[in-house]
Amino acid sequence: METREIIICILLAIVTTNLIRILPMTFIKGRIRNVFLRSFLYYVPYVTLAVMTFPAIVETTLSPISGIAALVVGLIAAWRGAGLFPVAIICCAIAYVMDCVA
Repeated sequence: METREIIICILLAIVTTNLIRILPMTFIKGRIRNVFLRSFLYYVPYVTLAVMTFPAIVETTLSPISGIAALVVGLIAAWRGAGLFPVAIICCAIAYVMDCVA
């Protein structure tokens, strides 16, 4: 890729990311009262995080089975009220032990 093409790609990335952030602030002046839209916007960050991390959990371990086991144990720990850091430690430990055993 030439330098000119790289600069064009960077500028396009800047424009698109700024449009996504600036347009809602420009057009939506008041508080959003629609319950469906508010609940949708509330869950967008969680869904985005899940979509980005789920494939990584399964594919970055030595075997997909250890990733899935870590995911299941992490979900159970989170469901029982464990915080983010303990769940992350538990998932890492499960994936490590299962990769060492297999």
